[in-house]
Amino acid sequence: MMSSEEAKLETFLQWLQANGFHQRGCKIKYCDSRKGFGIFSDQHVSDGVLLVVPLDLAITPMRVLQDPLIGPECREMFEEGDVDDRFLMMLLLTVERLRKNSLWKPYVDMLPTTFGNSLWFSDDELEELRGTTLYRATELQKKSLMSLYETKAKALVKKLLSLDGDMETEVCFEDFLWANSVFWSRALNIPFPRSYVFPDMQEVHDCHVPVNRSFETSTDGEDDDERSQVKKSDTQAKEMTCNSIQPETVWVEGLVPGIDFCNHDLKPIATWEVDGTGLTTGVPSSMYLVSAAQSPLQIDREITISYGNKGNEELLYLYGFVVDDNTDDYLMVHYPSEALNSVSFSESKIQLLEVQNAEMRCLLPKTLLDRGFFPLHTQKNGENNKGQVDRICSYSWSGRRKMPSYANKLVFPEKFLTTLRTIAMQEDELFKVSSMLEELVGPEGERQLSDTDVQSAIWEVCGDSGALQLLVDLLRVKLTDLEEGSGTEESDLDLLKKALIIDSQKDKNNTGPMENESEEHKLMSRNKWSAIVYRRGQKQLTTLFLKEAEHALHLSMDEEEEEFNVLS
Repeated sequence: MMSSEEAKLETFLQWLQANGFHQRGCKIKYCDSRKGFGIFSDQHVSDGVLLVVPLDLAITPMRVLQDPLIGPECREMFEEGDVDDRFLMMLLLTVERLRKNSLWKPYVDMLPTTFGNSLWFSDDELEELRGTTLYRATELQKKSLMSLYETKAKALVKKLLSLDGDMETEVCFEDFLWANSVFWSRALNIPFPRSYVFPDMQEVHDCHVPVNRSFETSTDGEDDDERSQVKKSDTQAKEMTCNSIQPETVWVEGLVPGIDFCNHDLKPIATWEVDGTGLTTGVPSSMYLVSAAQSPLQIDREITISYGNKGNEELLYLYGFVVDDNTDDYLMVHYPSEALNSVSFSESKIQLLEVQNAEMRCLLPKTLLDRGFFPLHTQKNGENNKGQVDRICSYSWSGRRKMPSYANKLVFPEKFLTTLRTIAMQEDELFKVSSMLEELVGPEGERQLSDTDVQSAIWEVCGDSGALQLLVDLLRVKLTDLEEGSGTEESDLDLLKKALIIDSQKDKNNTGPMENESEEHKLMSRNKWSAIVYRRGQKQLTTLFLKEAEHALHLSMDEEEEEFNVLS
């Protein structure tokens, strides 16, 4: 007997093929409850093209604005600026999930019903994130989504369903949350051929919607042909939904059924491309999956792509999974803007920060540590160090401030250090900086100060010790927040070693009663495990960057003391 997953997949494949989809060297199949469906090698193809999807099948803002049911309503709001591109696609997904006779049902049925991102965490699971940047981000995003749902989406979805003759279906926040998660976990930034998005006006014509109607159940006396009509090209709508226009390419966010079942891997074996002319695939205006392997793929090997070099914070927030010991992890450090008002001479410092276009936060990639005092050697030979930073000022106006000997080992972005120098300035330092800048501007104000002028003057007067001391304080507070309630990095590592992960309710039932737990093993949900992996990584990075900052502070204070003694 065919399983529910197999039945959904068979219907979906029929729907794809009826709409121009080509499977050439791969197959889609169910993986497990955690990963859902994936794409696997099926046979060798000489050109490496594994599957092809017509771009007409993509869910894009243009598609929403041209939809016979929701297009007219959305177009008016979109033209007035009440909604954006992403909301349009989330709205379509919400409606099509609830719509009884949805054209997109075979695709929607294949999508996950729940997600592993932090917006879906239970209260207990979310508590595991307390102290992290992601904890606060999740709270704010859920509040924002709830507000958007209550003020716009809920009533609009009900109205659109009623226009379709459905007066009974109840709409709930989880439907909109689901649509949000589908979009963020599956959308691609697609380089549409310019000729596809902006066709010549004489070529504008009506055409059949590419979602094949053989899977649609007709509704009360409605003309089937009318329901399948959509304008393939609407220049006004498409001009409004384009992110950027280049000579041959227009980038538009969208979902591409079929391609979006590729899972992520740090070492992907395929990439996706767009074929505007059809010369590569034989299908003009299509997206295709192509093998990046140097040799023929092993049969039944999973075909993966890369979602990009993302840290666990981003992976968990958008996609609902983490990578243990992720080399692309990063730490966010920020100086709270609200704290500025309580520092001495806050008004003068805020003015200086504004002139500098100061950055109140910075991202510290793990790979930065490779060029620090205590390198981790996370990068392979030949890789570029994305943490390379330059000093704002490499000279001294007065000749008194020497470049520190440790400058090439300092891993913290100069732009952020300049912000911290400004905040940490003492009264006498602030006076000296003001005097230097006044001299530079001139008595008649003949010169306009640049951000580099201000940054250079502040470095000349203050050096590094004040900024590094403030950075050390920020990192110590961050580490305290991370460890409060959950313990040290070692505590998290111990939890992970003992973890027995439950991926589904079925897994939980199979484990039996909780007495299976012991000192050696602890049952935990996949979400909780992911939260602890991410949290442990944040504690590790905070500890390592704190060690770098403390060492740099020590060297800075020693060198500044030597300079002072020489000048004295």
